[in-house]
Amino acid sequence: MNTTAIVEQIKKDIRDNDIVLYMKGTATLPQCGFSAVVVQILNRLGVQFKGVDVLPNPLLRQAIKDFTQWPTLPQLYVKGEFVGGADIVREMYENGELKELIDAKGIKVTLK
Repeated sequence: MNTTAIVEQIKKDIRDNDIVLYMKGTATLPQCGFSAVVVQILNRLGVQFKGVDVLPNPLLRQAIKDFTQWPTLPQLYVKGEFVGGADIVREMYENGELKELIDAKGIKVTLK
């Protein structure tokens, strides 16, 4: 898969899913502490999300960073909007902004 195809897949994933997390590892087995923090927060909020493991594909890992002009992973998207990485997500969760964003975007809590 070339870079153009990867960027198109990124756009499709973000467009077709309410919440997308580009991360190292999977939702059930995060491979870095920062990814684990964001997965834990999303699980606490009770929302479903699409996790995309960037580790098997170095082109994807670089393409997502280029796509957002954001140098680190994980990267969280809510209804097509780039939210940020682990520190931003943690801060938003702690002050209630992340739940407010999810509610404002009409995303249903489906897990608990």
